[in-house]
Order: sequence, then C-alpha cells, then structure tokens
Amino acid sequence: MTRLSTLFGQIARGLDRQADWLLPSAARLVFAAVLLGYFWASALTKLEGPFTPTLGGYAQIFPRLFEAVGYDASQMGLWPRLVVLAGAWAEILLPALILIGFLTRLAALGMLGFVLVQSLTDILGHGADPGAWFDRASDALVLDQRALWALLLVVLVMRGGGPLAVDRLVERVRSRLLA
Repeated sequence: MTRLSTLFGQIARGLDRQADWLLPSAARLVFAAVLLGYFWASALTKLEGPFTPTLGGYAQIFPRLFEAVGYDASQMGLWPRLVVLAGAWAEILLPALILIGFLTRLAALGMLGFVLVQSLTDILGHGADPGAWFDRASDALVLDQRALWALLLVVLVMRGGGPLAVDRLVERVRSRLLA
C-alpha cells in the first residue's frame, strides 16, 4: 500500500508541474475549437458593415424594445445602436485575443461578462428556459452549457494564455529589456 501511495504521489506531483502549461493551452485550444466560430458567426449576424447594425442585432440584444418600436431600427436611438455595435465587436475581438493569447486574462474576463449578459438577455429578453443544475439532464442551454463556457474562461483568467501565447512572448521581451 505504501508503494501505491508513493506512486500516486509522484504521478500527482508530475501532473501538478504540467498544469502550468497544459491547462491554459488546453483551455485556449478548446475555446478555439468549440466557441470561436460560434461567437464570430454570431457577431456577423449583428453587422451589415463595420458600423451598421443589422435588424437581427437589435432583435437579439433588445428583443422587447425592438418589438415595442414595431421593428423599426430608426426608432431605436443611439444607445441601442452603440450597444449592438459594441456587442458585435466584442464577439469578434475578445475571441481573437484569446485565440492568439494576447491580453488573455483581460479578454477572458470580458468574455465572462459577455456570456453573463448574453445569458440574462436570453432568459429575461427572449424567455429562454435557463434549465436547472443538479438535475440528471446536462443539456440546459443556459445554465449547464454556459457554466462550462464560464469554467473554461475562468481557467484563462486565472492561468493566462500559457506558453504558446503572445502574452508570454511579450513578457519575455519585456523582461529582457528591463534586465
């Protein structure tokens, strides 16, 4: 039993040493494989041009307000227009930053905020069923799915982008310049 315990301890310590590079690298890879295309495709549904929101963008972000003005975008005003544009550009830029690993912690924190607002909009604005935690079903679109997204993003906030990130390159250059 002592040998088994010693072996387990050695394996656990080896895994701990690998976590510094493996967790953030895996988190960025999974983000790119699972969520990057989702957010970029979503952003493109909100933009006709770089500074022109689509009707779909208003409908996605302000469903009740857009319905109240009869789906007339000219009645939406400046604030909703800016929010739709900011949301669309956030869906493009923040995932891109995570992909290349530049300002990774800040970008992941921004994405956490984005996912929170997205989830609240889905529940309060669109009437989506949030689902429930601790049930036997794991397919709730909001609570189950977005909790996993958030965990992935929390890893990036806490650990950074890993060794294959632009952040690491910038850190090395900065430390050489200051040395």
